[in-house]
Amino acid sequence: MPDKVKISCLECGATNNFPVAAAGKTVVCGKCKAPLPVPGRVLEPPARSVANLIQNAGLSLLIDFYSTTCAPCHMMHPIVEGLAKRRAGEVMVLKVNVDLRENQELAAAFKIQAVPTFLVIKKGYEIARSSGAMPETDFSLWVASKA
Repeated sequence: MPDKVKISCLECGATNNFPVAAAGKTVVCGKCKAPLPVPGRVLEPPARSVANLIQNAGLSLLIDFYSTTCAPCHMMHPIVEGLAKRRAGEVMVLKVNVDLRENQELAAAFKIQAVPTFLVIKKGYEIARSSGAMPETDFSLWVASKA
């Protein structure tokens, strides 16, 4: 395992090297000094942070638009978490709950019509989209081919 993995700041989008040995401690962004998220975790940031990452992140983003009342979304949850851990430093995984009022504008902007819907975003552009649940292998291969 490498000593450092890349992570984008939720506040400014700057790409930082997160020292793996510092897990459990507060690591701050080299640019804006905001606390950095721990790589390999599925993040559920506020809509403004998601929009900021879409525009500024140096890493590819996998965004999972989901609903708490959606059975396929619950089926995909452990698959998405496993992918986040395996691809730490390569892809940031974000979850957006479309049931929350603050996220409805973001979901509308991306024309989300079904959940779960997964988007791969690179440098501000949507590269790929997939709706519905899928087996872990298929999902992992889909993300690997796009991110």
